[in-house]
Amino acid sequence: MRRSRWQVLACAVLLAACGKEQGGRTVIGFSQANLGEPWRVAMNAEVAEAAKAHPELEFVYADAQQDNARQVADVENFLRQKVDLLIISPNEATPLTPVVKRAFEAGIPVIVLDREIEGDSYTTFIGADNRAIGRAAGEYVAQVLGGKGNIVEIKGLPGSTPARDRSEGFRAAIAAFPGITIIHDPVANWLREEAMSQMESALSAHPKIDLVYAHNDPMAMGAYLAARAKGRDSTMRFVGIDGLPGLDGGRVAVQEGRLAATFVYPTGGKEAVDMAVKILRHETVPHRITLGTERITKGS
Repeated sequence: MRRSRWQVLACAVLLAACGKEQGGRTVIGFSQANLGEPWRVAMNAEVAEAAKAHPELEFVYADAQQDNARQVADVENFLRQKVDLLIISPNEATPLTPVVKRAFEAGIPVIVLDREIEGDSYTTFIGADNRAIGRAAGEYVAQVLGGKGNIVEIKGLPGSTPARDRSEGFRAAIAAFPGITIIHDPVANWLREEAMSQMESALSAHPKIDLVYAHNDPMAMGAYLAARAKGRDSTMRFVGIDGLPGLDGGRVAVQEGRLAATFVYPTGGKEAVDMAVKILRHETVPHRITLGTERITKGS
């Protein structure tokens, strides 16, 4: 439902202003990795809200649906349209690097948002420090477990830089605690339904699980739902990352006791629009912008 809404929006924008000939507006192509994750829906919504202050800009949205080839084709389509600026949140780093580099070398300013590419062929990167977030999660987990326990780590999409960094930061933090063991580390590709399935397997294989660390809140909630279905949710804690507000977000899940903690991961949507405006005005912008984070626990 959410995905189709943004696809309709994309089509509407394309029909209304796929070229500068119609109204002379400046065209910005926004290539999104997918709209199956609530966090990415929130990112698009933040971009759309920030864009309202700039009616001179025309935003063209594309949803890659977690498909690298589709996203490459989306960017190539933007190149054919001769967009004035490209914003991209890459599905995975390696497959998207060549086409992003081609756009940048063709003189199109590029804002890389959230997930990185290889190298530095872009105008500016906007995102939080995923390794630091993973490390903070590991330190929190070590604290609440008292330095010992069995952990299930549910990973995001392989090849995406947040999944790599959130895992490496977390593991670096808990390495100082030999009593903590990661007993299961499946991949659920950022999706709640896949995390539910993977957690069901973990529950069957391991009679004692003390905590689940998931690379985002939807996967943490999928694990929670699987554990609740087996009557085991009260025997373990669940930790995620995103910290979105709203009924389906991690903040509410923490306050209601379904998650023990979440770590805020800003979407960067507003910052992307702000930087796009500055770039198009030929102002100097930082090559990297690191967004802040915070830990959310009950009562905080």
